[in-house]
Amino acid sequence: MRPVTHHEIRLARRPRGGPGPDTFEIAETTLPAPGPGQLLVRNRLMSVTAVTRTLLDAGEQGDLPMPPYAVGEPLWGPALGEVVAVGDPGRGDGPAVGELVHHYRGWREYALVEAGEAERLPTAGPQALPDPAARLGQGFPAWLGVVRGARVREGDTVFVSGAAGGVGSLAGQFARRYGAARVIGSCGSPRRAEALVKELGYDAAVVRGAGPVEDQLREAAPDGVDAVFDNVGGEQLEAALRLARPGARVAVVGALARQLGDAPPVRLDTFALLSRGVTVRGLPASAHRDALPRFRKEFAAGLRDGSLTVPYTVLKGIEQAPRALTELLEGRHVGAVLVEL
Repeated sequence: MRPVTHHEIRLARRPRGGPGPDTFEIAETTLPAPGPGQLLVRNRLMSVTAVTRTLLDAGEQGDLPMPPYAVGEPLWGPALGEVVAVGDPGRGDGPAVGELVHHYRGWREYALVEAGEAERLPTAGPQALPDPAARLGQGFPAWLGVVRGARVREGDTVFVSGAAGGVGSLAGQFARRYGAARVIGSCGSPRRAEALVKELGYDAAVVRGAGPVEDQLREAAPDGVDAVFDNVGGEQLEAALRLARPGARVAVVGALARQLGDAPPVRLDTFALLSRGVTVRGLPASAHRDALPRFRKEFAAGLRDGSLTVPYTVLKGIEQAPRALTELLEGRHVGAVLVEL
């Protein structure tokens, strides 16, 4: 028996300076019924990501490829759930009752999802994952930045900024798989730096706030860096560019310094970039969907053979979703932050 009502997290008001207890409302609402072409999904897991912070602010970075959250409406984000009802079961070409699907209507216990927007999780074959929760890890932007952006090669020294988050924790592992000889990551605390080295295979870590980033990076990479996976911007990107070796490749995958704070725009020494032949490339994942099949095969293979791991923390209960976001933004965890619904 399904319940008559369920709970969802709505945006109560725009945050001032950062999301707080008054930013969100946990609302009880009537359980929807699927119409033609729709699925009713019982959400099991959802992830919180840094872009949520930007979307709460009405998308002040106006060129985001996604709409901001609306006051009074439920939030949305990546989720995994089980199909519990189908609007037109006779069609037979979409996910069926009992199947596990990935979609973007998280932040609620039950979701009404268009069948074309729900993706089955394969249970067999080269794309099947040993742990379905890994699908909520941010492996695709990590792989994309390493493979298409920084184009990591055998013997490279690689710098990954924001290395302890959901993206960075996988980027360092992909860099190693593609032949990097030395991988250096940045993070916000000595505890996370220790986890990078001891648990995720980084060779060294730069700790934000423990001294000038450039000095720390220069000590960790005295001969400079060949490839940069930038997830932060700000001081960290500027430091990496100053240490970039001739022919270095820089992938800009995120902008956490701007998303989570008021960091000034990055200053580029264009003469240095030109004279050293350094390339800087932005890689929005939405523009590289053609790479998904290759990524998913490599990701699944790495998880199965143990060369890749997806670190994540799970908080239980939909009421913990705002807390999960706060803890993610404060950098309390290593890897992805998930909520069991």
